[in-house]
Amino acid sequence: MNGAELTDTDNRPDDELGPIDYLVVEFPPGQTRLTGEAAAELVALAASDTIRVLDLMIVYKGEDGSIDVDEFEDIDDLGDLAQIEATLAEVLAEQDLIDIAAAMDPGSAAAVLVWENTWAAPFAVALRRGGGQLIASGRIPTQALIASMSKEGE
Repeated sequence: MNGAELTDTDNRPDDELGPIDYLVVEFPPGQTRLTGEAAAELVALAASDTIRVLDLMIVYKGEDGSIDVDEFEDIDDLGDLAQIEATLAEVLAEQDLIDIAAAMDPGSAAAVLVWENTWAAPFAVALRRGGGQLIASGRIPTQALIASMSKEGE
């Protein structure tokens, strides 16, 4: 993500941050809300200090390719999600949203979430203080791991 610098929302210097991740979840037309069980789980993760939500937006892509964005504070009826508003650093830039919309289907909406893995911050800080520098990172899809583990058991 190309957004702005992180702000000190919880009195920690930026060099004490944990790893930062993002995800984009596309919803079909008519289903444009991050609500219910998913919202409750996100709030629980933030409340337990497992993560710190840095940005949350809803991107809409019109049938004609136009883009509209609801920033977190512009979303009506946040429900439980209102609890995480104070942690937002608003790190997404306009170009990030344009790039996300390019991958979306016309008529759809997507929730864009950026978070700090606060649970990993002490480990990340210790690595940096020891001279370590991240040179690669990635995710293994759950399905690939399950398939690999199934083959090992055969």
